[in-house]
Formats: sequence, C-alpha cells, structure tokens
Amino acid sequence: MVMLPKGVIFDMDGVLVDSEPFIIEAARRMFGEHGVAVRAEDFHPFTGMGENRFIGGVAEKYGFPLVLERDKKRTYDIYLEIIQGRLEPLPGAREFIARCRRLGKRMAVASSADRRKVSGNLGEIGIGAELFDAVVTGEDVENKKPAPDIFLLAAERIGVDPGECLVIEDAPSGVQAAKAAGSRCLGILSSFTAEKLAGADFYAADLANVPEEAICWR
Repeated sequence: MVMLPKGVIFDMDGVLVDSEPFIIEAARRMFGEHGVAVRAEDFHPFTGMGENRFIGGVAEKYGFPLVLERDKKRTYDIYLEIIQGRLEPLPGAREFIARCRRLGKRMAVASSADRRKVSGNLGEIGIGAELFDAVVTGEDVENKKPAPDIFLLAAERIGVDPGECLVIEDAPSGVQAAKAAGSRCLGILSSFTAEKLAGADFYAADLANVPEEAICWR
C-alpha cells in the first residue's frame, strides 16, 4: 500500500540554504573582536544544534567567557550584513516546496536557529515564511536537537501527527530528533555523509534529487 506523508517539515540550514559558511565567518569575526582566533572546523561538531550551542561549544573549547545575549547578537549583526546578495537557495528547494504544495501537504520549517536568522535567511533567498503553514525556531522550544521537541511542535502547529510527517534534515542531531519524534526522515547529504546520518529512512544529495519513495511510502 502506498501512503503519502501528510506533512513535510524542513530543517533550514543545509536543506533550504547553505548558510553555515556565513555563520562561521560571522562567529569567527565576533571571536576575533575579542582577540580569540578560532578555526572554521571548530564549529562542525555543533552543526544543527542552534547558535547557542554552535557559538557556546567553541567558546568552551577556547575558554572564552561568552556573554551569550551580547555575543550572539553581535554574530547575527555581522551575519545579516555579510549574507546580503550572497545567499542562494540550495538546488531544488523552490521546486520541491512547490511540488509539496501541489500535493496538498502541510509544510513547516523547523530550525534550531533563532527567529532573526531564520527570517533573514528566508527573506534573502526569496522563499518567504508565507509559503509554509508554520515556522518554528530554536526560541520556541526549551530542548534543542537531538531532542524531538522542535519537530513535535512543528507537527502540532501544522495539525499533522508526527508519524505522518517527513522530516528533511542534514545533520546527525536532526536525524536523531526526527526519529525520536516518530517521523520518517530524509537525510540531505550537504553537510554529512550517509554514514554520519545513519538512521535516516531516505537519502538525497539535495531537494532536486529526492527519491520518489520518500514521498510515496510503502
């Protein structure tokens, strides 16, 4: 029997847009303003966990006394400046969203990033929040990925049982969160290998190459 998922929940970074190089650049500049030289690879273990952990984990590594509200705001100030005219949607993002809409699926964005970054990204790539039935950010949940909270809340807000949702993720913590929520998961191989995304039900290089079985379950 073929079953179509009723809901599709998109992570943002690495799924709809590749903003990681820019947020790393912004965070490195922020640390640099405090005289701390950090490397791009320092951030990789914290991908998908939201900026609190993304910045905080690196601060811990270097023994930097992070003032979260101040330093995250500064990072976002730099980020929103440097993405202007440089940020593009990942291949197939617009087309896949349009296809999901034609199929009558309820859709949500569920990103661990703060709303300021989510809004900035969606606006810059021309995929407006109005295309989705809900937008959930890291500010809406207490427990971040790999906890399932953000996907459970997204499913609730679009009115679909989590078991009838396809979550699209690119990070190990996101795959873990999707499975903990009871959803099926499509792993996008933009940031990690399939081995690192073990546990996903389906895999694709990007949204231009989504396997048919990911939207027609058997």
